[in-house]
Amino acid sequence: MTVYYTTLSRLISDMKKAIIAGKPEGKLKTFLRPDILVIDEVGYMQLDRQAAEILFSIVSSRYETGSIILTSNKHFASWGELMSDTVIATAMLDRLLHHAHVINIRGETYRLRGRTKAGFVSVPPAAIDPALS
Repeated sequence: MTVYYTTLSRLISDMKKAIIAGKPEGKLKTFLRPDILVIDEVGYMQLDRQAAEILFSIVSSRYETGSIILTSNKHFASWGELMSDTVIATAMLDRLLHHAHVINIRGETYRLRGRTKAGFVSVPPAAIDPALS
């Protein structure tokens, strides 16, 4: 099987450059061709309308033709805000979740787990007293 890995910010940046260059179809094929498309870090940046439309176009084009693996730190209920448009978010989630296997991972990340083993104690930002900042 063929796999293509990218972050969401790189995917959007690459597609916007291709649109400016007048060659979006060529770059779009990069994301449509592989059997599995992995899009990492969905949720770390809020998308403007054009970026949300680009992502929707890719998800919609791959719907029922190719697998997508997404990693996100956002619950699906937050995707309307993430996409800056609840209609696009709903339509995208409808396609993504239709045949999906959702894996919800809770707990420390592997990066923080390593720090704990080394004796460092991590404090979530919400637990820090603002008066001490």
